[in-house]
Amino acid sequence: MSQCPYSSNPPDEWHNAELNFSDSMSYGDYLDLGRILSAQHPLSPDHNEMLFIIQHQTSELWMKLMLHELKAAREHVRLGELPPAFKMLARVSRIFDQLVHAWAVLATMTPSEYKSIRPYLGQSSGFQSFQYRDIEFILGNKSAALLRPHAHRPELLESLQASISTPSLYDEAIGLMAKAGLNIDPQRLTLNSTAPTLHDPSVEAAWREVYADPTRYWDLYQLAEKFIDLEDSFRQWRFRHVTTVERIIGFQPGTGGTEGVGYLRKMLDTVLFPELWRVRSSL
Repeated sequence: MSQCPYSSNPPDEWHNAELNFSDSMSYGDYLDLGRILSAQHPLSPDHNEMLFIIQHQTSELWMKLMLHELKAAREHVRLGELPPAFKMLARVSRIFDQLVHAWAVLATMTPSEYKSIRPYLGQSSGFQSFQYRDIEFILGNKSAALLRPHAHRPELLESLQASISTPSLYDEAIGLMAKAGLNIDPQRLTLNSTAPTLHDPSVEAAWREVYADPTRYWDLYQLAEKFIDLEDSFRQWRFRHVTTVERIIGFQPGTGGTEGVGYLRKMLDTVLFPELWRVRSSL
């Protein structure tokens, strides 16, 4: 056996690293890399389709982690255990930051390159991402109509039906404010969980009290800022998304039947935590 040209040590003595994995778990085994790295199946003969596939697959992996963190954070908020929730929400914000930068990689795809693979995409579209829809439901942007793209997958539909029927992360925070003695309209506390978040004057007034006396409501004050940080990062991700799409396909319709950039621009106006943004004008 020849010696490694970059080391004076024989390969079997390389810094005492384990080299024999016939009877133990390796890095690739632990991460199940065999399945992950064989999950890319380009349908076109175009070189650039691999970029398109990996961009979206990695986004879905990050979204899986987001859901893991958001569901745990919601439960901690429901129980009034805010410090662990702070860490989880901060992590979700940083994941969104990661996804913002990921658009720069897809933006290296030119219109002509995308045109070469578009016929092979059929009606598939990021609009149909059930994990993204679940994230929006947990954050309070709910719409029963958006369950329909998943009707052909009963297990996914059932999961999203449960998600849309469960109080959002923000709903749980508003309930926590009421438990802290802040005056929340009882109708807001009994709102149908399937409804989207809409501005409520009593919630805005409660947040105003929190911001007026941070020392008294320190945990709620920190929670409010974690929400703002999260939505700030989410908005940046949405903006980078619409910019990248416009750069690649202009104002052509999206593959899934949406109006493409027009639809994405409308989504920029979605506000997840309306009272937290509006209260800043009256502090």
